Amino acid sequence: MDEHHEIVLTGCTPSPLVNYLKGLGVLRILNNFDPDTRAAWVGENLRLASTKPLEVLFHYLLNDYTPTPVLAPWNGGSGFYKKGNQESFQKIKDSKTSRLCVYRSCLDAAECVLKLEGLHEDKPDNEAKTKLLNHLRGRLPEEALEWFDASILLAGGKGKFPPLLGTGGNDGNLDFTNNFMQRLLELIDAESGEATPKSAALLDLALFSKPAPELAKQAIGQFAPGQVGGPNSTTGYEAKGTINPWDFVLMIEGVMPFAAAVVRRNQQSSEGILSYPFTVRTVSAGSGSLGSGDAAASMSRGELWMPLWSNPARYTEIRALLSEGRVALGTRPAKDALDFVRAVHRLGGYRGVDRFQRYGLMMRSGKSYLATPLERVQVTSNPQSGWIDELERNDWLRKFRSFSQDKNTPTRFSTLCRRLENTIFVMAQRKPSPARTQSLLVLLGDIQTALSRSPKVHDIVPPVPQLSNKWVREANDEGPEFRIACALAGLRGVEQQALPVRSQLFPIHHASHNKWMIDACKSEKHKEDPVCLIRAQVAIQKDLVSTMIELLRLRLSLPARLNFTDKPLRSNAGINLVDLMTFLDGDQMDMKIAALFPGLALCEISDDIDNEYIFDDSAISAAFALCKLALTPDSIITALAKFPENVHLPVAPQILTKLASGESMQAEQAVKIAWRRLRNSNLGPAMPFNQLPNLRGIDPRRFAAALLIPLKFSATQALAKAMLNDKEVSQPV
Repeated sequence: MDEHHEIVLTGCTPSPLVNYLKGLGVLRILNNFDPDTRAAWVGENLRLASTKPLEVLFHYLLNDYTPTPVLAPWNGGSGFYKKGNQESFQKIKDSKTSRLCVYRSCLDAAECVLKLEGLHEDKPDNEAKTKLLNHLRGRLPEEALEWFDASILLAGGKGKFPPLLGTGGNDGNLDFTNNFMQRLLELIDAESGEATPKSAALLDLALFSKPAPELAKQAIGQFAPGQVGGPNSTTGYEAKGTINPWDFVLMIEGVMPFAAAVVRRNQQSSEGILSYPFTVRTVSAGSGSLGSGDAAASMSRGELWMPLWSNPARYTEIRALLSEGRVALGTRPAKDALDFVRAVHRLGGYRGVDRFQRYGLMMRSGKSYLATPLERVQVTSNPQSGWIDELERNDWLRKFRSFSQDKNTPTRFSTLCRRLENTIFVMAQRKPSPARTQSLLVLLGDIQTALSRSPKVHDIVPPVPQLSNKWVREANDEGPEFRIACALAGLRGVEQQALPVRSQLFPIHHASHNKWMIDACKSEKHKEDPVCLIRAQVAIQKDLVSTMIELLRLRLSLPARLNFTDKPLRSNAGINLVDLMTFLDGDQMDMKIAALFPGLALCEISDDIDNEYIFDDSAISAAFALCKLALTPDSIITALAKFPENVHLPVAPQILTKLASGESMQAEQAVKIAWRRLRNSNLGPAMPFNQLPNLRGIDPRRFAAALLIPLKFSATQALAKAMLNDKEVSQPV
């Protein structure tokens, strides 16, 4: 077997972009000499594996490398027109060396096309340019077509410009092709074809970062932001910086495998749409270096996600990877960076790619674009956040983002959208912690609240879609605040009479989770719905206790107004008495519960596990226990084994009214009303009327709010065992 030599190219790194492309350029050139050469990104460098030793490969690059014909007769600065720099262009045309023979023939072929098109003095514009491009694509030698396809895409007969090479091989006034010729002649003698005296040292610098002669200032373009000159009041950034000619030449060679392609986004479209390898629209998510303005189409040419692979691969494999580099999110192509990061993590390792270096082609000063490194994204092989895709139901995520990015949209929505994009971007890359999932739920609750308060938006953006219980499981931090918020979020109607708490916090129809109330009530299906004729929504108050009191007040009024057969105070989730006492003890948990409640209300709350609860007589206020039992749904009381079937506890709204007053004397009256209600329903309280307990220092309003919180069945059973007689009372009072 042939011996393989490993060569670490310390000058080829994932960032800046010039160094990444330089590595691809080296691999592409060596493929012509040793097709078995492989490359992999190991750490921060490109590592080659070849059957040829380093000195042989180095000699080939220095003395035998045949440059790809890079030309742009459609650009004014390409050397084809008198107004441009024609010196290097002419030197290559007049050269005699075989190393430039193919280049010469391609330049001659292009000039022949220009003559046929009647173009001699100035570059073509508009229709003349389109005609020239189509003529060139059919007449240029095959050796020039890879460059043509990397810089120009003919779609529907018109020229499109892949973002990596600016606007057809130039960036503003900088023409890449003419500068390629200039840098090439600094390395190869046009007459003899031999390497110039400085070429070897410059190649050592390019490949291995070894010391080399002082570099002159040369045109760079967007590929090396750190080497570009400072701001210039006239032209933006200075067009020149210190750059190794080999860096520029190898970089342009490395652009070739990024040939654009035309794809059909739908079969009815007669024109193709530009699709460029691993290129998407810019979003500000995931990078602190981008502001909201940077993501605007006028400030960005898009984002490039340059693949990094750790397993050695041949150039042909890498070229195939890049030519197929169309990442899809489900059945649709990834359109922006947020789609892209979710898609690649869902795929795990895409064709052996385990990392991406993300670049933004950003306008930074004047009209100059720079390939700005944003971050390194590690691809996980076991993505955990596919449930985030639920936000795409009813096309909600796209509609909300589109609405938020409109220039006429209020700032609060664009701020919320940026926060949402950043959170999703981070969560897509790793298994989210409960804290991070909670932060996303809180944010979605804030977004739903903002949308609810803007009726004009309802025609544009639907409500946040109902989310599965997976969100609840991921957000569960086992804390009492989460359990209380979850129990509140699970409040529902009675049997087939739906009344999810979501439809009370937001103007959402109770039976149509994805329709705003006004729209749903206009439909033929719901126009007779009694909920459409009453006020069911509660405005979220400044403090949690006030919101909970208003929710309880409204829920207690609904049985009579909507002919409910029971109190709508049941939930699929409940809390134990220890959590309840923690809530009654003070407001230390209120802020977190208030933040979580709206977001959890967007989720499906599944039945929780109810372990048997061991009751401690000192664990709960007896006064609270009496009031809570008096407001317990009949279905729960009936389910308690010690009581007869068909127990009916009529609603006693006075209990809430007196507690909500905040006055101690009124609160004592509430306890008496609760005692009588239980007694009159044949649920005899264990303590006599003249020995009723007081609130034991509990704030009456907090007492009232706590009555809304659903308990686990075992906790209710424990309250009944402690507070009610085993024998039913025969005579009501």
